[in-house]
Amino acid sequence: MSQRKGIVIWITGLSGAGKSTIARALVDLYAKKGEQAVLLDGDEIRAAVADPKTAHDRRSRLVNAMRICRFAKLLANQGFTVIVATMSLFEEVHRWNRKHQPDYFEVFVKVSLGVLRARDARKLYSRARQGRAANVVGVDMAFDEPDDAHLVLDNEQVTDSFTALAGKILTGLKRRSRFTQK
Repeated sequence: MSQRKGIVIWITGLSGAGKSTIARALVDLYAKKGEQAVLLDGDEIRAAVADPKTAHDRRSRLVNAMRICRFAKLLANQGFTVIVATMSLFEEVHRWNRKHQPDYFEVFVKVSLGVLRARDARKLYSRARQGRAANVVGVDMAFDEPDDAHLVLDNEQVTDSFTALAGKILTGLKRRSRFTQK
């Protein structure tokens, strides 16, 4: 087991904001530096755990988010760089992470609901408007937009490549470490 202290990079935002794509680009940037990072994607964790009692209502989403928090902590405590891509837009999740993660860096991928509805790659927002999908965060479920994220990435216009957005995360981590080291 590694003696190195791990880090948790928590990438959050609404459905379709680009969290998973940015996270995969960040994993690739770490690989290019010769470092390994572990990706925990919220949708993939949900599928892997396959808990039939965990739906998409607020309570179930919170249960799933807290599972991801604990998985991330487990890996970070073993010295891994953990990159999490998950909606988990609940204040209690972010508060728990700030208190319990060994080294936590929160990234909010900000995209307006209007732009997300226009993009709608998975047809989630259109299904919700048609009454064919319920418990859609930002449509019929409230969310807590982080007000103290370490970094806010504007992905409204998609003018930056996902690799460039991932690079901004690395830059933010470097800047923060300059001020937090003793």
